[in-house]
Amino acid sequence: MFLRNYWYVAASSQELSQSPLGRVILNEPVVLFRTASGKVAALEDRCCHRHAPLHLGRVVGEHLQCGYHGLEFDCSGRCALIPAQDHIPPTARVKSYPVVERYRWAWIWMGDPALADPTQIADFHWLDDPQWGARSALLPVACNWQLIVDNLLDLTHLTYVHGATIGTQANTLSAETEVEHDAERVRVIRWTIDQPAPPTFVRTAGFTTKVDRWQIIEFQPPAFVRLDVGAAPTGQGARQGNRANGLSMFNLNAITPETERSSHYFWGQAQSYAPRDEALTERVFEEIKKTFDQDWHLLQEQQHAIERDPGRAMVTIRADAGPIAARRILERLAEQEAGGAPMRAARSR
Repeated sequence: MFLRNYWYVAASSQELSQSPLGRVILNEPVVLFRTASGKVAALEDRCCHRHAPLHLGRVVGEHLQCGYHGLEFDCSGRCALIPAQDHIPPTARVKSYPVVERYRWAWIWMGDPALADPTQIADFHWLDDPQWGARSALLPVACNWQLIVDNLLDLTHLTYVHGATIGTQANTLSAETEVEHDAERVRVIRWTIDQPAPPTFVRTAGFTTKVDRWQIIEFQPPAFVRLDVGAAPTGQGARQGNRANGLSMFNLNAITPETERSSHYFWGQAQSYAPRDEALTERVFEEIKKTFDQDWHLLQEQQHAIERDPGRAMVTIRADAGPIAARRILERLAEQEAGGAPMRAARSR
């Protein structure tokens, strides 16, 4: 199940250069490249002549040249040059995709180009906001994209998977959890009050006393999850919004399906404790990366288990409220898209 009429992250801006990048997105081979003038483009990764992958070619000025017979394509997918041939058949073209650079990521629209409205790109401003120190990365994960969304919406696993970094016993046993949702969003709010700081928070912010910790998770279709997380010394008003003396972070997740069983997991970590402190930003990033590596291993093993017995039902428990609400939204949107019903414009923020 893929939702096509949405913006997805295709690559980081840093990945894109005049060396073409081949990437499979929603089961479609795509080539992304930056022209000599700096424009970013995305085309079908298959030459219309002999179907050679275009990412094996090279950028020539404002065109992408096929590495097999030298045909050149402009950013719209139209063939602009065939070596030693003046006539260019009107059918000599490849599919092009709308693409926009924002928040240090390149966003691609895989559905109807007429519906591609850049104002509807999901908000990830923390990645390039000077008030935040941030770093992002790409994690290839061999599992279905919805398993990653489920994992992010249910943080009770922190106690058991991430005990050495961001998990504590209080995360499961003492957390107060509230789930809110409407037709477009799911919000999971978790507080742990007057509990020891987890190891990552001690190492990055130097907490020596108990803390009040917040985890406010927001899901936005098709596969965006933003986590407003942090901790402040107990009793300093964090729950009422006073986070001045605490460590405030955003964990930012944009999952782009590659196939039904593999995903491009773009993620970032932003901190406002000391936004200009690059060393702190790096320490926070590396601490969270440890947890993502643990998730990566578990999710891939979960995918293998599902594939061995795909018909076996899963038992649901109270902690599944957030993931279940998100899946219901996705099912409804998929039914609408499959039925050709007009899609409601999603809020970008």
